[in-house]
Amino acid sequence: MTTPSADVRITRTGRVGRIVLTRDHALNALTLDMVETIRAALDGWAGQDLRAVTIESTSERAFCAGGDIRQVRQDVLDGNPDAAHRFFSTEYAVNLLLGSYPVPVVALIDGICMGGGLGLSVHGAFHVVTENAVFAMPETQIGFFPDVGGSHFLPRLPGEVGRYLALTGARFGAADAMAIGMATHSCEREVLGTIPDLLAEHDAPIDSLLRELAPADLGPSPIAEHRDAIAHCFAPSALDGPDGIRERLRQVGGGWAEEALAMLDNASPASLAVTLDLLARGRELSLADCLDMELAAADRVITSPDFIEGVRAALVDKDRQPRWTS
Repeated sequence: MTTPSADVRITRTGRVGRIVLTRDHALNALTLDMVETIRAALDGWAGQDLRAVTIESTSERAFCAGGDIRQVRQDVLDGNPDAAHRFFSTEYAVNLLLGSYPVPVVALIDGICMGGGLGLSVHGAFHVVTENAVFAMPETQIGFFPDVGGSHFLPRLPGEVGRYLALTGARFGAADAMAIGMATHSCEREVLGTIPDLLAEHDAPIDSLLRELAPADLGPSPIAEHRDAIAHCFAPSALDGPDGIRERLRQVGGGWAEEALAMLDNASPASLAVTLDLLARGRELSLADCLDMELAAADRVITSPDFIEGVRAALVDKDRQPRWTS
C-alpha cells in the first residue's frame, strides 16, 4: 500500500476531488512518493460519484516545475536505474489516467508549469491559467526529451508550434497557451482558488461556469505573432533535421529567430535527435502508445552521458555550461 506523500494533499469539497501540490520549497517538483499518491487518489475516486477533479498548488510561484530530475540523475549515479524507471512509469501512468478519466479534470495553473507540470495539466479536460502562468518543455537543455505525453500533445499543436517548443525549450506565457489551445480558460490569480468551491456548489456545465469568470488580462501572444515563421522554420517536411531548421532561422533573421537559434545551440544534439524521432512517430499514435514509447526512451536516455552532464550543469552545479558528447 502506498504511503501518502506529505507533499500532496488529497481532499474533497462536496463532489469535487482535490489534488493539491504542497512542495512549495521545490516548486512542486514531482517525486516518486508524490506521483504514487496522485495515482492512488485517482484510482480511488474512479468509481465514486464525483463531478470533477481539480489539480492545484499552494505555491505562490509554481503550479509544478516538473519532475525531480536531480533525484533521477542521482539514482542512476548510485547504480539504481530501477528507481528512476519506477518514477517515470508511475508518472506516465498518472498522465494516462488524466487523459481518460471518467470525470472532468480541471488544472488550476498559476506560476511555473514545466515538464511534468504540463503532464499534470494538459491531458485533462480544462486548463485554467492566470496572468502569471509560465510554461516550457525545456528537456533538450538538460540532455533529455519532452516526455509526459509530449510526443502526443506537442505534434498536435497548430502550425508546428509543438516542434518549436520541444526542440528549443522556449518559455511561453498564458496568452500563448490560450492561443495554441494549451489553456482552455483564464482568470485573475485572486479568483483561481475559488474554482473548487464554485464547481462544488453549482451543477451547471463546468465550461459554462469557467466562462462566467472574468478572464485575466493576458496581453498579446508572441507565439501568435511569429506563427508563420514557426511553421516555416520548424516544418517537419524538411529531412535535414536541426541543421535545416537553423538555416531557415538564419534566413528569417530578427530577434525571435536569434533566440531560437541560441536555444537550439544550447541543447544536447543527441536530445534533439531523439525528440525529432519521438515527435514524428507520436503524430500517429495514441496517448497510451506515446507514453509506452517515451518510457522505453527514458530508460535509455537517463543513463547517457548527456543526461548526467545536462542535469549537472542546469540543476546541480548550475554553471549552465554543459559539455555535450557531440
